[in-house]
Amino acid sequence: MYQTASYKNPSNRANAYIVKEILEADQKKLLMKVYDIAIVNAKRGNIEKANNAIAQLINALNFDEQEANEIAVGLLRLYQFCQDQIRKREYDSAVNILTNLREAWAIAFKENSQL
Repeated sequence: MYQTASYKNPSNRANAYIVKEILEADQKKLLMKVYDIAIVNAKRGNIEKANNAIAQLINALNFDEQEANEIAVGLLRLYQFCQDQIRKREYDSAVNILTNLREAWAIAFKENSQL
């Protein structure tokens, strides 16, 4: 019946859908989305958005638990390398690393859900 300006613009409706999807996502889906954002923006050459997404991946690392610390340090080094490559505009190597990490997480999540 009566539509507000936000519903007239298809872009705003898409953004509302994305916001809703993110707010309702579990940690696994959020991690995959952040990887997707980093990969897409690295492919587009958007240094700021790609580095911001990688910074979120870094912020999500768990250095507190002893079992996770070694893995977290390894991931931190990879993420920092990707950020460095993106700043140098060496997007292909960053995209390759991020894509492989995303695939590894997807496999781990799938195997974990089957246990």
